[in-house]
Amino acid sequence: MRWPCQEQDDQMTDLDTDTKPSLFPVSFRYQVLPEDRQHVREIVESTGFFSAAEVDVAVELVDERLAKGEASSYYFVFAELDGRTVGYSCYGPIPATVASYDLYWIVVDRDCQGRKYGRILLEESERLIRAAGGRRLYLDTSSRPQYQPTRAFYEHFQFRCEAVLEDFYAPNDGKVIYVKVL
Repeated sequence: MRWPCQEQDDQMTDLDTDTKPSLFPVSFRYQVLPEDRQHVREIVESTGFFSAAEVDVAVELVDERLAKGEASSYYFVFAELDGRTVGYSCYGPIPATVASYDLYWIVVDRDCQGRKYGRILLEESERLIRAAGGRRLYLDTSSRPQYQPTRAFYEHFQFRCEAVLEDFYAPNDGKVIYVKVL
């Protein structure tokens, strides 16, 4: 199936967001629906970055939200384009903290990357977190070279590398922890 985004330049990166406008308007949806299990699976798999176990974890967070609602402490923002889910973020408050939140996932379908959707999802998530009283946003990612564009994206939006846990995920695959003061 062809996505509307595929008609655009595939060479762009998310760092081009300041000079290349999104050509397609996106709308947000905050309610998690049963079909989001499949949407999340397809979006995360499309990136080619994540293992099968990581994809399963992404879907488990959807399941948790469907089963427990707000008590799950997982909140979602879905970006929709022409009725299709093209990206999403998942965040939540960190237990036993006053105003700290985790950004668990922010993923844009591979065919729609480089068109500001990552930036738009991040900004909307930050807005919602601030509105809920959040003051610090934490996230983590891999130190593998494949994730350099991901780390550059976060740094571009004022996330600061707070720590690197060497060999956390596997040998030569550390956990890079970022923080942003909101």
